[in-house]
Amino acid sequence: MSVQAYAVRDEQRPPDNLLLQVVQRGLRSQPKRLPSWLFYDERGSALFEQICEQPEYYLTRAEIALLDAHAGEIAAVLGSDVRLVEYGSGHAIKTRLLLEHLATPVAWVPIELSPEPLRLSMQRMEQHFPELPIQPLGADFTRPLRLPVPPRAPRRTVVYFPGSTIGNFEEREAAQLLRKMRGEMGDNGGILVGADLKKDRSVIEAAYNDRAGVTASFTLNMLARLNRELGCNFELGSFRHRAHYNAMAGRIETHILSNREQRVRVGRLQVLFREDEAMLVEYSCKYSVEDFAALAATAGLTVQHVWFDPERMFSVHYLTRSGSA
Repeated sequence: MSVQAYAVRDEQRPPDNLLLQVVQRGLRSQPKRLPSWLFYDERGSALFEQICEQPEYYLTRAEIALLDAHAGEIAAVLGSDVRLVEYGSGHAIKTRLLLEHLATPVAWVPIELSPEPLRLSMQRMEQHFPELPIQPLGADFTRPLRLPVPPRAPRRTVVYFPGSTIGNFEEREAAQLLRKMRGEMGDNGGILVGADLKKDRSVIEAAYNDRAGVTASFTLNMLARLNRELGCNFELGSFRHRAHYNAMAGRIETHILSNREQRVRVGRLQVLFREDEAMLVEYSCKYSVEDFAALAATAGLTVQHVWFDPERMFSVHYLTRSGSA
């Protein structure tokens, strides 16, 4: 199956006028905040891949160790003839570990905002699984989706949400997203979702403040993107990255801080930043098993199975509709 056979729509960002409105609204709010999807332009996506390779960033290694240990068991729970719909597929390394164990999968439907990672992941998957039907969707998975018609009737549709991306949503938004998945998976479907676990503060904070400074570059690249795409005049050297763990809320809170009092042009708006003023750019929520079960219940879902990596750093949960087996 040829990658070129598909026209992947580039919905990486809204039109410039809407992007400007989003940014201006965020910078007018108190406290200032910007949406985390602004991280992921081409350079941001490449920097995130580098973050995953840093020694402090345990999340990717833990999730891969989990799949190495349990992918066969997970595949047995999902059963044969599954259509795997993946949110935010990225480079799909973890997906390959799962697909290697799935019996007669109907199709893989990768949903990814950035067209280049989507294209590359499709190429890799075609090499590993030449007979697997691939039905890519270049879209924002938080918005209503029209899934492609499967090549044959699946016994079950499973929405796969790997990584710890569910933690980037506040609780209400995470519940809304799970409800959306619940609708897309159908009556007999399921959701397979990764969630980072609560652990020692020092381990968590180190993962978001690596010594090499890759995460700091990733965070500040958001400002470089706004300069390039909206003609803003952020001086990157006048801002810094900060990520700290809020134990009460159970989440990493990532901010961009202003090193001095300054004004920045955003369209026709002049935005004042005070010295040390913090602009929120991301949450990364951490869960206990009980926390995640409670979140799932608010979306009408029940946790049927939970798997852990050998060090119990990370978890993968299989959810079905409440009351179903």
